[in-house]
Amino acid sequence: MAHLHLVALVVRDYDRAIDFFTRVLDFDLVEDAPSTTNDGRPKRWVVVRPKGGETGILLARADGAHQEAATGQQFAGRVGLFLRVDDFDAAHARMTAAGVMFTSPPRSEAYGRIAVFLDCEGNKWDLLSSRP
Repeated sequence: MAHLHLVALVVRDYDRAIDFFTRVLDFDLVEDAPSTTNDGRPKRWVVVRPKGGETGILLARADGAHQEAATGQQFAGRVGLFLRVDDFDAAHARMTAAGVMFTSPPRSEAYGRIAVFLDCEGNKWDLLSSRP
């Protein structure tokens, strides 16, 4: 058996990203531990995860100009992450009240209700209902 355990998301600042994912998206902070880069410089190992979910997001602070330039553009302007929720209307209202920028109003598709939003770095996500 296997499952996707983590995906990495490049961020500019750990604490700002932690705040967005835990306060705004209501994720759990699973890990926040000191670590080092491959060449021995300090960094943090920061993992957030939707409540009750299995797959987490490793918040990886940009290291250098190349990574800094990719921040917010990890999916080349496309939606790259998909957050499925049990109560779409409540999640949409809570996120809107918290200041999340939605780039489209909610709409219905064959796979469920959907609204596109931006995370704290500008990456596009789909907020999806649990059922069509």
